[in-house]
Amino acid sequence: MTRRVTIVPHTHWDREWYRPFQSFRAELVELLDELLPRLDADPSAGHFMLDGQMAVIDDYLEIRPEAETLLRSLAAAGRLGVGPWYILMDEFLVSGETIVRNLERGLERAASFGGAMRVGYLPDMFGHIAQMPQILSQFGFDDAVVWRGVPAAVDSSPFWWQAPDGSAVKAEYLPRGYGNGARLPEDAKDLIERIREFDRVQTRFIGDGPILWMSGTDHQVPEAHLGRLVTEANALQDDYELVVGSLPEHLATTAAEGSPTWSGELRSGARANLLMGVASNRTDVRQAVARAERAVEQMAEPMAAMASMAGYEWPTTFLDVAWRDLVLNSAHDSVCACSVDEVCDAVLVRYAEARQIAEAVTAKAVRAIADAVDEPGAIIANTSGRRRSGLVELDLPGNGAADGLQLLSERPERELIHTVPRSDAPTVVERELHIHLGIQGVELDVGGDGSVDVTIHTDPADRRQPTFGWAVAELRSLAAENNDGEVRVWLHQPPTRTVLARACDVPGLGWAAWTPAPLDVDPVVSTALGLANGLVTVEVDPDDGTFSLDGHRGLGRLVDDGDEGDTYNYSPPAHQEVVDTPDSVEVEQVETGPLRGRLTIRSRYTWPEAVVDGHRVGAVPVEVLTTLEVRAGERFVRVTTALDNRSRDHRLRVHMPLPHPATESVAECAFATVTRGLLAEGGETETPLATFPSRRFVQAGGLTVAHEGLPEYELIDLEGDDAPAAGTLALTLLRCTGWLSRGPMAFRPQPAGPVVETPDAQMPGQQEMRWAVAVERPGAPAVDPYAVVDDAFLPLITARSSGGGSLPSDHQLVEVRGAEVSAVLADGPRLEVRVFNPTHAAAEVEVPGRSGWLRTLGGHATERADGRFTLGPWRLATLSFDPAELFGQT
Repeated sequence: MTRRVTIVPHTHWDREWYRPFQSFRAELVELLDELLPRLDADPSAGHFMLDGQMAVIDDYLEIRPEAETLLRSLAAAGRLGVGPWYILMDEFLVSGETIVRNLERGLERAASFGGAMRVGYLPDMFGHIAQMPQILSQFGFDDAVVWRGVPAAVDSSPFWWQAPDGSAVKAEYLPRGYGNGARLPEDAKDLIERIREFDRVQTRFIGDGPILWMSGTDHQVPEAHLGRLVTEANALQDDYELVVGSLPEHLATTAAEGSPTWSGELRSGARANLLMGVASNRTDVRQAVARAERAVEQMAEPMAAMASMAGYEWPTTFLDVAWRDLVLNSAHDSVCACSVDEVCDAVLVRYAEARQIAEAVTAKAVRAIADAVDEPGAIIANTSGRRRSGLVELDLPGNGAADGLQLLSERPERELIHTVPRSDAPTVVERELHIHLGIQGVELDVGGDGSVDVTIHTDPADRRQPTFGWAVAELRSLAAENNDGEVRVWLHQPPTRTVLARACDVPGLGWAAWTPAPLDVDPVVSTALGLANGLVTVEVDPDDGTFSLDGHRGLGRLVDDGDEGDTYNYSPPAHQEVVDTPDSVEVEQVETGPLRGRLTIRSRYTWPEAVVDGHRVGAVPVEVLTTLEVRAGERFVRVTTALDNRSRDHRLRVHMPLPHPATESVAECAFATVTRGLLAEGGETETPLATFPSRRFVQAGGLTVAHEGLPEYELIDLEGDDAPAAGTLALTLLRCTGWLSRGPMAFRPQPAGPVVETPDAQMPGQQEMRWAVAVERPGAPAVDPYAVVDDAFLPLITARSSGGGSLPSDHQLVEVRGAEVSAVLADGPRLEVRVFNPTHAAAEVEVPGRSGWLRTLGGHATERADGRFTLGPWRLATLSFDPAELFGQT
């Protein structure tokens, strides 16, 4: 029987990696300058796949805009495969929303070129999230193509890949990756022999079915002699029929009947390196993505949607720019930071700019709300989907503390702001008159000793701008008469104070007026070594710097060990040295309540300086500041770890003993949680390490750890032979190496990429990491990790209203009960709220008083939702409302 061999010419185009973007783009332009005319002139050249990502086209057209017509023509004719993604992203280190917006962006852009390739092409991601089959299915995809992460239990290709909700796609496994047919030989006989060898070795996967021959690899230019080789090879034999085609054409010839089904994430290194260490390199990049995604997804978009009730126009262009930065950064070599330092610098800039856009949108939107409400006073906005209470900072009139408040700072009624010579006084006073709002008057008093007192009277609440040029002129005259003597400049204003206040019961996706009131929960009480708020009690051990939470001791132990690996993998040196005990510990009370208490633990260590020839050598004194924070009304402790990192080639983790032994962990991933055991699956070329990623939280053994950009964790200290259980959770704070890739290493014999030095991956200088811990208590409600993440890292937002608007001071865009809210959008003709159910049980989702349609990610309406609907286990849904109908209800 003649076997079909579908040859798919392609290139795998890393936008940036071991060289910066612009360097690789120069090669991209050269490649497409050669390819496009050849495809246009020679129909026998067949089909070429542009790596499944539309960014390749946009990057090219930015340099060659005149080529757009030809690109559209070739894509529409099926000669050029484009999309469906905008960029080939990493799946574990970005949010589910980033993945969705990536695919939306890619499909929309591809539509202008005749449509995207309808295949979930995932050729080089470092594993795959559990919900990817549901995401693809909701966009109307039936097929996926994968390489890394496929476990040993999957013994055939294709196989069925199932999401936790039951959605499934037919998955084609690439046994030798996306380059099994790369670098074609010149002779057709050699090509046939290579195909035979692949067939013999991979028969256990593909059986007697059609063969997929991926003719391309990283940054490979098209091979012009492909057509000749195919013709000659077909003429030489009849065992195989070689056809130049597309991925969809190949997948249409494959059948999955009787094939195995795999449910959940694909995170095995059985057949291809998983490169799990990318979750812990470059903590600065991990933190940047956490902050930028939170700012855009959880603050700017919900706040802009809420402000639409105040007539605020959805900032389409601003948010589009922010999302383009987030999507481009999600490329696996970019967000995984397994790239040269110049690339990581560019990634950090894009994340910073996306965050800055989001912050500007959020500020304008909350200002629009404040200007539209009916009563004057402080407004507290909540962009989370859940009703919340929490602390906010407010500027209030008066001095001193008050019941229910915690004083942070105060400004007196009269304040000396400058003492200057007479010659400088005119310039200084003129500047002060320009920068202060609400100037009511100016006084000049000349003393008998030649000194001058200038008092500027201000009231920021009265923003009139009268002119006081006479005062500056008088100062110039005084300076001309006599330059001797000094001028004291005073500011006289209504006294103000900055306080912490507790905002109570602020509706989700809404706002509420703040009014002074006694504290509604137990106050925070601080001692020299402890903090308590009636819900949790924290005690510091002054001997080793660890702390206890509700009597559970030993939390926060810092453990530093050597790492002579690279950005892809951890690798312990041959002669490991572990430092887990400080040389000295000091504890200081920083804030003593009643709303917030803080203790600082100052631990001094001596760490080795570097790894040389398999040994940790040298000695570096290190001071680590650990700040513990307890707030009134919260069931967890916030932790900030700060240090000046002057060591190299090391890994810093925080060890937390579990309240009870654990055989599994539950970690957040995109639109779900995933349950993992204590072991990982590896292969011949990569030792398995059970270091796993979590998006924002992980739970094990009665412990919940939430974090901001610290995804790598491991369950360690296993005990028991027959049924081992872990006693400790280790959270990676820093992993510092100086190489993009290297080899051989202890856990990986071959390099994973170019051997290039990356000094910035050593993470030198000031570092600060934020995380939070909660423990389960008998008789208390279970810890909700999603609520902990919101309360710990998503702030309530304040604004001051002058009153006189038409909106109530307490109001809500839409109430959502029973599901987690992932996105809120008011762009276009509909208001959309995306929700998901991260549990094993069906959820009854309520949207009181609201009616709309449930839609798939692709926009297809599935059912009407009138006030409530059922959301299946692990299911994702987008609820669509008519804004006119919605805003007409109160």
